[in-house]
Amino acid sequence: MKRHLVNIINILYLFFLLSCTSQSTVSINNGYVDFPEVRALKAKTIQLDTALFCYPFRVHAWDNKAVVLDLHGTDHYFHAFSYPEFHYLSSFGKRGDSPEEMLSAENFRWGEKCLWTLDANKSELTELGFALSGDTLLRQEVVKLDKDILRALDFIIYEDFTFIIPDYTGDNRFCQVSSEGKLLRKFGAIPSANEEALANSRPALAQAWRSFIDYNPRKGVLVAATQLGEVLEIYNLKDSTHVVCIGPHGEPEFQVAEGYGIPTGIMGFGDVQVTDNAIYAVFQGKSFKDIMESAKQGNKLPDGGQSIYVFSLRGEPLRKYVLDHYVHGIFVDEQRGAIIAMDVNMDEPIVEYSFHLVE
Repeated sequence: MKRHLVNIINILYLFFLLSCTSQSTVSINNGYVDFPEVRALKAKTIQLDTALFCYPFRVHAWDNKAVVLDLHGTDHYFHAFSYPEFHYLSSFGKRGDSPEEMLSAENFRWGEKCLWTLDANKSELTELGFALSGDTLLRQEVVKLDKDILRALDFIIYEDFTFIIPDYTGDNRFCQVSSEGKLLRKFGAIPSANEEALANSRPALAQAWRSFIDYNPRKGVLVAATQLGEVLEIYNLKDSTHVVCIGPHGEPEFQVAEGYGIPTGIMGFGDVQVTDNAIYAVFQGKSFKDIMESAKQGNKLPDGGQSIYVFSLRGEPLRKYVLDHYVHGIFVDEQRGAIIAMDVNMDEPIVEYSFHLVE
């Protein structure tokens, strides 16, 4: 009876949230050319006592634990460490095709007392919790995603019991999904000026506009940073404002071939994090032309971005950090004044930068 009452309360609360977030969105376009301040940062390498990684792509910390996603892990996709010391604790997310194993790993998110992982190939989200020992993560729940959701490649946890996932049909920007994996609604639109693609090639447009996302529940701010081009979108889910920040490289450039979007411009953002004070986004800026020419000459360009762009929660450019490493995933710890970053080009891939908040 008590469980039934809790479910009814959750459903009523969900309808309240949907009614609040379904109001019309006010869009604001913010173009930027440069940043008012540029600072160079020098990293400290974090030494690990064991070799674990093939391609460490993402890092998120919560309380005294940190987890690293190894995108091409041979045995496991995830590795847990103490934080901030980075002493190895355990590995989880075993690679394989059995029911309790993972075919792929796209991202993970910390909940209040748990961790969620996304397997795009299985189209499922998995909740894990720490064992009593505090160093091992155990599977608690598996959520199969609705078939109407086209290949989920990222997600955030919204209001404790729903998820927001990018929409790759091209019809909208995001899908809101229930805790059972059911599609509740879609919202947002791709802010493209490419009228031809909007009219005739929406799936290819959505591929080109693939974005890395993050959400700050305290501020109600959802951010999407394009993997191609230079577009940062800020959705304030509390007041329904939508800010589009377009940098010098413009929106994603691509050609359509057999229904697919083939990139022709630049590699854009590589990761994004929304804190209580600012938005931090890794930026690459390498053109596909330069990447192909270097490959033809037998030279491989460093993998990742060498800049971190800092914006206000309203999309104002605040500061640009120039790094001494090329990095992918970052975790910004404003309390410690530290940025943990993943450099896949190095044998010791975890590096730490010290910084001061923008006043």
